[in-house]
Amino acid sequence: MADLGKVDREFFDEYVFPRLGADRADVALGPTHGVDFGLLDLDGTAVAIATDPISVLPGLGFERAGRFALDFVLADVAVSGLEPSHLAVSFTLPPSMNDESFATLWESMHAEAADLGVSIVTGHTARYTGCSFPWVGGATALAVGEFDALIRPDGARVGDDVLVTKGPAVEATGLLTTLFPEQFDLEAETLSAAQARLEEASCVRDAMTATAAGGVHAMHDATECGLFGAFVEMAAGAEVRLDLSTGEIPIRPGVRETCDALDIDPWSATTGGTLVLSVDPERTSDVVSALEAEGTPVGVAGTVRAGAGVAVDGGEISHPEVDPSWAAYEELAAADAETER
Repeated sequence: MADLGKVDREFFDEYVFPRLGADRADVALGPTHGVDFGLLDLDGTAVAIATDPISVLPGLGFERAGRFALDFVLADVAVSGLEPSHLAVSFTLPPSMNDESFATLWESMHAEAADLGVSIVTGHTARYTGCSFPWVGGATALAVGEFDALIRPDGARVGDDVLVTKGPAVEATGLLTTLFPEQFDLEAETLSAAQARLEEASCVRDAMTATAAGGVHAMHDATECGLFGAFVEMAAGAEVRLDLSTGEIPIRPGVRETCDALDIDPWSATTGGTLVLSVDPERTSDVVSALEAEGTPVGVAGTVRAGAGVAVDGGEISHPEVDPSWAAYEELAAADAETER
């Protein structure tokens, strides 16, 4: 069986990259493994565009699940430094989802989109046999703005500081402890702290805050394969080297205990909501102050240097082969189903 999660670089290069349809002059940045968005140049206007699956987890409650799903699909264009502006949504719903549940989900997504200034412009909604939670469709997000305001994913520069918000495994910790609380042998206070991480699993507002502070040359949201994956992708995209220390990166309450309980590496586990930023060192304090003023913890993890690769705590790292949170989710779900029998 193939590995779960995103395909690796070798698969992408062999099967996806050589076959990209027509070669158009208005495509300023096409599909690139590890890069969050594509880019169109429409007569001098920049349009960042990204497509992601819609993940709806009923165990969160449909209101919360809707907000989580929307933030996830907007994140990849938010890291362009342009404000997310438009959204197309396609739902392939399981027949078991009733109208009331969908209404709650959609109202939550609408409210979050309205608050962020995002207009939903088209879509498709249907129920189909064979569809099941959590993967119930897909969405394409756009961010429209000026090229001068664009933050490219390959924009890290030698001499930049590397900033990390929130730290490792925020999403994995919050999701798994919220969905499967009975499967964790943790103190009540620790479990509550771990579950609270789910409220931090969004980076759209953080990306806008950092952009407004100025001096950001590159941003990347650390989703599948976590921070180690994000570090490697940022370095490879810009053809630079990152020299980093985990001691300067925030680790949120409940993360260590949850990952220890699951026997997974927090640095390789999905952590939607966490940003990696490459910042002009003269503006680092501005970015840090702006994020902290909004309640977002952030640390200066290291420096961008000439060369290639990523060093963490003095040792070389490579891109994780697989995100351990996938297997952890599968095991927890199986145990949960067995308990309910």
